[in-house]
Amino acid sequence: MPRLLGVDIPNDKKVTIALTYLYGVGPKIAGEVCVKTNIDGDKPARDLDEDELSRLSTLLERDYTVEGPLRRVVGQNINRLREIKCYRGMRHRASLPVRG
Repeated sequence: MPRLLGVDIPNDKKVTIALTYLYGVGPKIAGEVCVKTNIDGDKPARDLDEDELSRLSTLLERDYTVEGPLRRVVGQNINRLREIKCYRGMRHRASLPVRG
């Protein structure tokens, strides 16, 4: 299994699908990343070599907020809502639905 940004991505999936296993990367961003790095998105992830993996990780770290930093930002936003005691923050604090 190739490792990308500390996450094992599945061998048998296409590269575009395997990239969606990263937190913060959906199908659209996965396609953009494959185009920017000149990697065929239809080949299996097991066929990625070290150069392609390094290009993917460099681009994701440089241009996108994914994995740990994204989780941190989302957590900080929720904590800010809790601290200012707005409606959404109170709903988060009580573990109730926020949007409906």
